[in-house]
Formats: sequence, structure tokens, C-alpha cells
Amino acid sequence: MAANFNNAARFYDKLSLIIYGRALINAQVYLLQYIPANAWILIVGGGTGWILEEIAKMHPAGLNITYIEISANMMALSKKRNIANNSVVFINDAIENVSLKADFDVVITPFLFDNFTKQTTQRVFSDIHPLLKPDGFWLNCDFQLNGKWWQRVLLKSMFLFFWIVCNIEASQLPDIEKHFDEHAYKAFAQQTFFGDFIISKVYKTG
Repeated sequence: MAANFNNAARFYDKLSLIIYGRALINAQVYLLQYIPANAWILIVGGGTGWILEEIAKMHPAGLNITYIEISANMMALSKKRNIANNSVVFINDAIENVSLKADFDVVITPFLFDNFTKQTTQRVFSDIHPLLKPDGFWLNCDFQLNGKWWQRVLLKSMFLFFWIVCNIEASQLPDIEKHFDEHAYKAFAQQTFFGDFIISKVYKTG
């Protein structure tokens, strides 16, 4: 059975606030400043959809957003969000099962790849990469380890919890930087949060 956050949808945001404060939110909001006006945006793994409301605060109109989320319960919450006058297409499926045109100016992957094994990460990255236009922005945030003991303890606890509750397959962080390097992405901007445990990074193609 594939990983699915249906069981966590009801309490996911509250749990993240208890553990991380606003760090997970701030890490994603930091990236949104790089969305240009009138952009075509692909969001993969948007969770409960609060990010749509944050995007709408910055761009109340003119955006075309494709929102992909595998959890039906997460998707139900996302559809209730205030998207202002933007256009959003909601797709309740895994990205590898979706056929899309390669016409996105921005890709957003918020805490997506930490759910996957190395093999799945490679496959998902390869599915997303061709969808981004040349000179487009890939906005990614995730966890990282930089030698602090508490990071490993917290990460191991997270993996165990979400393996039990949501059946995630990962037990360690994938080397996502390797995939960006292999596809000739350049880091355009970055910022860390929560004692450098969380990193938000803006990548540019071309």
C-alpha cells in the first residue's frame, strides 16, 4: 500500500505547530516571493492546502495553479481554501499517474521528497522535471541534517510516526541535491529554519 496522509489530515497542521512552531509554515512562505505575476504553477504534495491562501495573499488574481495531492482527506481540506480570483485545478492522485503539459513557470514541492526512498525520489523527480519551462523556478523545502544530534533523533521519530500512521516508505532523507545537480539546476536563493534543520531553496533552470 502506498503512503497516504489520509489518517493524518485532521491533525497534521496542529501537530506541526506543536513540534516546529511556525517553522514549516515560514519555510514555505519564504519561497512564495519568487512566484511571478500571472504564473502557471504546479504544486505537488500540497497537504491541507493552506499554502493556497498564502499564495492568494501575494497574488489575488492571475495565477493558474495545478494542485496535486494523493490524500483524499487532505484534498477535501484544500478545496475549502480561499484562492481569491486565481484558477486552481485540483488533482487527487500521485504525480506519476498524471499527464500534464510542460508549461509550468513554477514548481513547488513542500516537504515532498522526505516521504520517499532513493528509488522513488528519482522516479518522482524525473516525472516533475520535464513539466517545468526553461528558465522556470523550482521551489523546494525539506529537512536536512548538518551534524546536530537532536536533528537525527527528531528525524528518526518522524519517520517512525508517519510510517505507523501513514505508511510512508522512507527511513532516511534522500539526496535531493544530487538530482538537481544532475539536471543542471542552479541554486538561486535559500534560507534555513528551525536550527538549520529545515531548508528552503529556489532552483532555476536554464
